[in-house]
Amino acid sequence: MSDLPVVVVGAGPVGLAAAANLVERGLRPLVLEVGSGPGAAVAQWNHVRLFSDWAELVDPAAARLLEPTGWQRPAAGYPTGSEWVELYLRPLAEALGDAVRFDTKVVGAARRGRDRIVDAGRETEPLTVHVVAADGTEERIAASGLIDASGTWTSPNPLGGDGLPAVGERAAADRITYRVPDLGDADVVARYAGKRVAVAGSGHSALTALVALTGLPDTKVVWLLRRGAVGDVFGGGDADQLPARGALGERAKQAARDGHVEVVTGFRTTGVERSEDGRLVLVSQDEHRLEPVDEVVVLTGFRPDLSWLSEIRLDLDPVLQAPKALAPLIDPNAHSCGTVYPHGAAELAQPEPGVYVTGMKSYGRAPTFLAMTGYEQVRSVVAKLAGDDEAAARVELTLPETGVCGGAGVFDVEVADKPADGGGCCAPAEPQVLTLSAPSAR
Repeated sequence: MSDLPVVVVGAGPVGLAAAANLVERGLRPLVLEVGSGPGAAVAQWNHVRLFSDWAELVDPAAARLLEPTGWQRPAAGYPTGSEWVELYLRPLAEALGDAVRFDTKVVGAARRGRDRIVDAGRETEPLTVHVVAADGTEERIAASGLIDASGTWTSPNPLGGDGLPAVGERAAADRITYRVPDLGDADVVARYAGKRVAVAGSGHSALTALVALTGLPDTKVVWLLRRGAVGDVFGGGDADQLPARGALGERAKQAARDGHVEVVTGFRTTGVERSEDGRLVLVSQDEHRLEPVDEVVVLTGFRPDLSWLSEIRLDLDPVLQAPKALAPLIDPNAHSCGTVYPHGAAELAQPEPGVYVTGMKSYGRAPTFLAMTGYEQVRSVVAKLAGDDEAAARVELTLPETGVCGGAGVFDVEVADKPADGGGCCAPAEPQVLTLSAPSAR
């Protein structure tokens, strides 16, 4: 199988970094991307500014591949999604040349001639990757290895508090979006300006949306939190080792204090109804109904698409759908800290020989993934595929802390060493409308 390529699914930041590492190791990559260009998912949030600096957004192996082409490393700063694509991902894809195929959808993967129940030959037969081109042409590609860096962007979580779409959610699709609105687009501004908008979610995407929407004239934002109290949802502020991430939380907190945001806690949506004037009424699990809203922005995270891996033997955590060895390190039920212990090929490998789940998809349903995590993952994975076990095991990665650690990150639970009024947990289960007042001078 040494003459066969290592197939990389996804031409995003992590997939292209995997290809650069494969080239550096003398292995042949074949990157398959469903989009029409590199960073297709990133391009869809092109207007959002990252809170990672350029120094953390360029993979080392990719930089070494690009430097002989005359590429200039971007100066320090925080790029938008479009800048990340144009100044880094597109030049990287061009440097990789024919190793990257666009408009190619991966619809299946298997061990050649064997479905998942057959044991014989799984170590010696190559993998086959089933793809469909934009014109409908089908192809089976033989591969010596498979690095899944396809991400989770295409599978956003629904508004429903139980992980399923709320009753009426699909019927209200004309007034619901699952992306941070691009307020650089005049049509998008017209959609939200002067409206009452519900934002569901507690992560950085939700904070970004809060800050953006409260800047529109006469727009009222209703922030829906499933947890029973605001707690540390705004992040660690000055204690965050990524300054831009901490600043985002502080800006969102200030918007709430200024009265631009109505915060509703303990609200787990089960229904979406239409009011007489066509607006949306959100209903919680205890039948609490909010005042009608004009639009809903759902930013409740993402989940991995595992459908095309149905014939591949996987060992995933039953909760997060992340590789089982990695899941305890990132489980938001156990902690809300941004620091993840070093991990690489050993934690990402699957029972199917030569198959690795990397990038955002490796986190399953867990949040807070950083590009530098993915870069270190694929460096280790490629070293393993190249037979360099020592380099694969030498995983060195220290992630910047969020400044917020400890406690459950996704639900209200009893914490033995924290009183109910001290850590944002154990608040009343029913929805509560909160007013955040500005702190007194000290």
